[in-house]
Amino acid sequence: MANPSPNILVVEDDRETRTLIAKYLRNNACNVTAVSDSREMARAMADQRVDLLILDVMLPGEDGLSLCRKVRAEQQTPIIMLTARGEDIDRIVGLEMGADDYLPKPFNPRELLARINAVLRRQQAANAASSIEGASTLAFEGWRIDLRLRELRNPEGARVAVTSAEFDLLRTFCERPGRVLSRDSLLDLTQGRATGSFERSIDVLVSRIRRKIEPNPQDPTIIKTVRSGGYLFTPRTEAVTSSLSS
Repeated sequence: MANPSPNILVVEDDRETRTLIAKYLRNNACNVTAVSDSREMARAMADQRVDLLILDVMLPGEDGLSLCRKVRAEQQTPIIMLTARGEDIDRIVGLEMGADDYLPKPFNPRELLARINAVLRRQQAANAASSIEGASTLAFEGWRIDLRLRELRNPEGARVAVTSAEFDLLRTFCERPGRVLSRDSLLDLTQGRATGSFERSIDVLVSRIRRKIEPNPQDPTIIKTVRSGGYLFTPRTEAVTSSLSS
């Protein structure tokens, strides 16, 4: 899962469907609370942290679209809508109300789990980006990258020489931890297309950075290669309120 044992709240009035979803998600490392209507949903959300809400559109009393709108007006809890109606207009309305994803019935529980993972990963990436936005210094595994001075310092505080291209690429990785970044996207985020750069230049820069920050550049653990995907920056990145002085 994108988060360890996320708390999932399932709001579904059909007992068979509700039981199926809850059982499958619990068997896949989720903490699940399953309820049948808006009143039980409100109590559950008041009593515990909810990491993701699975919300059926057709509920007794207040329907899922109305509940989605109310939740979104108060908080950013991810929402996946379920519906027996697969028309485009229903999906569009649900997304306009603030849902993060939409799954028509009947569905395979594996697809629901995959969508939960994807939504939680997106939220995790957004939260990480929000936490480092505007920071002057970023830190990972003891290393510090000073965005203002464009300097890299090792865990002992010593400055490590990097080229401008290496700095830009490392900064791009730090700002997007836990995401697979293709060579194309890395070119766009760093050097751009107007420079005439090509994908192989990214591989060269990654190799140079690895020699400077990896404990074992031959078996990298910080910047991992994803076959047919690109690269993955594995450490957690944190914003630092003040950078080391030069």
